[in-house]
This record gives sequence, structure tokens and C-alpha cells, in this order.
Amino acid sequence: DATRRHTIYIFSGFDGWRYILHHHSLSTKVITMIEVILDDRLGKKVRVKCNEDDSIGDLKKLAAAQLGTRPEKLKIQKWTTIYKDHITLEDYEIHDGMSLELYYQ
Repeated sequence: DATRRHTIYIFSGFDGWRYILHHHSLSTKVITMIEVILDDRLGKKVRVKCNEDDSIGDLKKLAAAQLGTRPEKLKIQKWTTIYKDHITLEDYEIHDGMSLELYYQ
């Protein structure tokens, strides 16, 4: 519904940046901003600030903007797990300060 009003409150604390998105007609949801470190193992590390409810695809878009490449050319993984674009960081249990591997396709 396009008529819903939203109020955003921003806080900073020891556990990172948080903002509360308050839907006037719905319940309040707390969303935490996190910083993820992407290491391409070729000497480049990118620090990306994003929300914990962002998808891997969103993370790729943010990283691609910093790297000057297209998001489709990036692959993000940890060990042997290749992360899929439509799944959220929260679902993969990716937290603030985590380091992930970045590969170029």
C-alpha cells in the first residue's frame, strides 16, 4: 500500500549502526547495518556497509560500485560455499566484520 507512512530512527552503539523502521500501520522492525570485508586474494580488500537483511545480490551491487565492475561478474563465497544472490546475509548468518572471498568470473 503506497499510503503507508514510515519513520526511521538512527542509532549508533557498540554493536554497529542500527536503524528502526517503524511502519505506522505495522509493527516495528530493527535492522542492523553491518560491514562485510570482501577479499579477492589478489591484494584488494573491499569493506562494504550493508544491512543484515540485504541479499547477496545487493552486497554484490554495493561491492561492484566500489570496484568499478558489474555485479554479474562477481562471485562471493566462504570456503566451498558459493553464496546465491537471492538469499539474505541474515539467512547465511553473515555478521558484522566477517570476511568473505571475492572472485571475478
